[in-house]
Amino acid sequence: MKTDALIDLLAQGVGPAQPLPVGRRLLPSLGWGWLLATVLALTLIGPLPTAAFASPTPWIKLLPVAALATLGWHWLLRTARPASPTAPSRRRLEVAWLLLAVLGLGSLWLLPEGSRMPALLGATWWQCPLTLSALALPALLLAMRSGQGLPVGSARQAGAALGLLAGCAAAAAYALACPEASPSFVAVWYSCGILICMAAGAALGTRKLRW
Repeated sequence: MKTDALIDLLAQGVGPAQPLPVGRRLLPSLGWGWLLATVLALTLIGPLPTAAFASPTPWIKLLPVAALATLGWHWLLRTARPASPTAPSRRRLEVAWLLLAVLGLGSLWLLPEGSRMPALLGATWWQCPLTLSALALPALLLAMRSGQGLPVGSARQAGAALGLLAGCAAAAAYALACPEASPSFVAVWYSCGILICMAAGAALGTRKLRW
């Protein structure tokens, strides 16, 4: 049989390739993780007063977290496609994080000198990264379980991206209870918590996502 005829025979009835079920597999896990983190944050810490949502207090935290989560999702989609370049997604994420740091720390210069350290440290600077990373643990473990078997190109990068998304889910939950309202606090301490989640995700990803 000629090669062309063999190819035509094998291709009969073959439709377009199905898209990778990344969203279908991972979004429910991340959603359940966010819900659990929200319940824990509101129960153990207590919610912000309703009036706070008419002020910048929660939005200073929620908007950067949403931006990082969006860029992290695009990075994850890249890692879930073998041989797909991930560097552009990583660079966009790095630029966004750098912009967050510049805006957050730059806001300190608008304050009187004696108010800068209190704005940076707030009242919960040491609690924030630890609490955020603890709240992210359910989302991270659920997402790791759901992500097993995906054809990831780099297990470490895919794990880090899942850690980022779990950290953002926890940060969005924690923001509903966190009283801090300084952009510099968010830029430093929320970022530390999310980076801890990324490191944990990268370590777990090399074991759970390799195929």
